[in-house]
Amino acid sequence: MRQLIFGLVLLLAVLFTINHFTQVEDILDVLQHSDWRFFLLAVAVEGLWIMAYAATFFAVFRALGIRRRLLPLIPLAVATNFVNVIAPAAGMSGLAYLVSEARRNHFSSAHTTVAGALVVLADYCGFAFFLVLGLFVLFRRGDLSATEIFASGLLFSMGVVLAALLYLGMKSARALGRALRWMAHSVNQILHPFIRRDYLSEEHAEHFAHDAAEGLSQVRRQPKKLLLPLLFSVLAKAILLSVLMLMFLAFRVPLSLGTLVAAFAIGYLFFIISPTPAGIGMVEGLLTLSLTSMFVPVDQAAVVVLGYRAVTFWLPLFLGMLSFQLLHLKKPIVTEEPSSAPQTN
Repeated sequence: MRQLIFGLVLLLAVLFTINHFTQVEDILDVLQHSDWRFFLLAVAVEGLWIMAYAATFFAVFRALGIRRRLLPLIPLAVATNFVNVIAPAAGMSGLAYLVSEARRNHFSSAHTTVAGALVVLADYCGFAFFLVLGLFVLFRRGDLSATEIFASGLLFSMGVVLAALLYLGMKSARALGRALRWMAHSVNQILHPFIRRDYLSEEHAEHFAHDAAEGLSQVRRQPKKLLLPLLFSVLAKAILLSVLMLMFLAFRVPLSLGTLVAAFAIGYLFFIISPTPAGIGMVEGLLTLSLTSMFVPVDQAAVVVLGYRAVTFWLPLFLGMLSFQLLHLKKPIVTEEPSSAPQTN
């Protein structure tokens, strides 16, 4: 919650700074000459992103041999997105929420953890394609800074570590257990001077590794099934890119394909890698600054960025909050769709 408050304060500071560098009349002029049909179309397209995001969960569950229907996964997906914002941890807090939902409905927490980790990995991999293109555009234009390089390196490192752990789980439960035990031991050593106790259970890490390896056994037999989650993840990013393009069209701001790709890459990069939840304040400030460095007037850049964040962040956040509440009002699920594969979550 402190991070959320800090993010909101930072957002207010960014808005104040934007107001300092531009006149309110200029922003109002941009709004008055806007074509709101494109804005409404962007809202509708955002609905397609929600479907693609839920389809990523659906495809991951299928890859693990778990039969789940797509429609019930939609509220679960947006609720997971909501949790990732409220308790940011590079996508891992949403994974913890999935595990808690699995336990509440008497499903396997280990299998669900594997599914959540694969969703996070698919999200990173799906974005990597757009990130590389965006960094290339910035490099060609001489706008690539140390901030983007550091954040990109951190994101790639997180993806490599997560992929390596999943690969170990597919090859050997014992190897994954040793890796998780070492990671738990390292975390405990780092935190022990501050909390005076073990933060993670090393024994539980090894037991979990064996359960997770069992969940990955289906993927090991048919690794090609992971291509579908990756496809849906790339589709989801392409949809978000389309929303950003519609914001430029809605506010009648000229753009090139390079500017569009670079702006999207920066926005989503700091959506993931940020000290504030979902990049609140960071994305608005850095993306506006980046657009102005690409010769977009500051008043137009600010309106485009705020409109984009309204559709891609605040709208899904509101829907996620509703879904989070509704899921907790529903009775726990005790049965699943019949399947020849083991029925677990």
